Amino acid sequence: MVIPVSPSAFRGNRRTVDIALVVPLSGPAGMFGPSCEACADLAVADINAAGGILEREVRLHPVDAGAPLPELAARIDKMVGLGQVDGVVGWHLSNARKVITPQTAGRVPYVYTTFYEGGEDSDGVYMVGETPEHQLFPAMRWLRAEQGIRRWCVIGNDYVWPRETARVTREFTATTDLDIVGETFIPLGGRDFRHAIDLIRHSPAQGVLLFMVGADCAAFNRAFARAGLDESRIRLSMMIGEDVLYAGGAASTRGLFTASGYFESLVSSPGMDFGARYLREFGTMAPALNNIGESCYEGLLLFAGLAEAARSLDLRAIERNAGRVSYGGPRGEVRVRGAHTTQPVFLADADALEFSVLAELGR
Repeated sequence: MVIPVSPSAFRGNRRTVDIALVVPLSGPAGMFGPSCEACADLAVADINAAGGILEREVRLHPVDAGAPLPELAARIDKMVGLGQVDGVVGWHLSNARKVITPQTAGRVPYVYTTFYEGGEDSDGVYMVGETPEHQLFPAMRWLRAEQGIRRWCVIGNDYVWPRETARVTREFTATTDLDIVGETFIPLGGRDFRHAIDLIRHSPAQGVLLFMVGADCAAFNRAFARAGLDESRIRLSMMIGEDVLYAGGAASTRGLFTASGYFESLVSSPGMDFGARYLREFGTMAPALNNIGESCYEGLLLFAGLAEAARSLDLRAIERNAGRVSYGGPRGEVRVRGAHTTQPVFLADADALEFSVLAELGR
């Protein structure tokens, strides 16, 4: 008689903690993949040097978040179902998160490392990134106070994060003197920006809220600058790193702002130490260090912190102990509140091909 072995028993018998690293290696967000993998490798090196997780060595299993969504869901379901991984960590688009959570909920911990639209409450999901009320809305308030920007157009890719962020932003502005005076959404991978450019040109908008991804964002920034719109309007872009600046070119970055919990140019001991180590480890030809890649480092530190506080990878044990988790990383001290982390958030503007931090927006 063959006695079936459960996936949890298989995981428990391993001498390693195996984590699916789900990051985009293809598609519009694929430009972020190399920096995500590099930062994740640094995190694993640090965690293992400190004794691993629960005295077990950590191993990563890269998964392409840019794959077709049904394939991605099936891959995660198989890895979890067969006990091949103890958890999932990664930076990826919200449409990918939406197909991953049904495969992990109630089964293994899942740390989602990027800012997002808010509202995620699936069982066992923990969030490193900022939500609009901690990132986008304070940035809009600062730009209103410091530069008088009151009227905005929304230009986004056509999927979950841009549409939901636009919705909650409309709700936010209804309680202020800020106005959304137009919005349009462009398919992922789309390059026909004519309607968006015309919408901005003929609107009273003083600024553009740019909810676009990677290569799409870079292409739109070039079109925006070619149309001369950067002469009279600013942009606040919420998914952008130095690699997007490089892809768009210096001529496309005038009047471009963003907000994040991490910038390579931020003068802080933890951040500068991390940047120096990244350079030593990967050299001058390394993928551009940016807030998106760095979030994967944070996500793995959070995963380790949750497991160590619980002394277990069991979801219920993690849930009971998550409130006492904190760690020090490139962003400084990060604490867990509920399923989210709290951390400083900063506003920066683009100075040619790098970001200059202007202000701290709070936690």
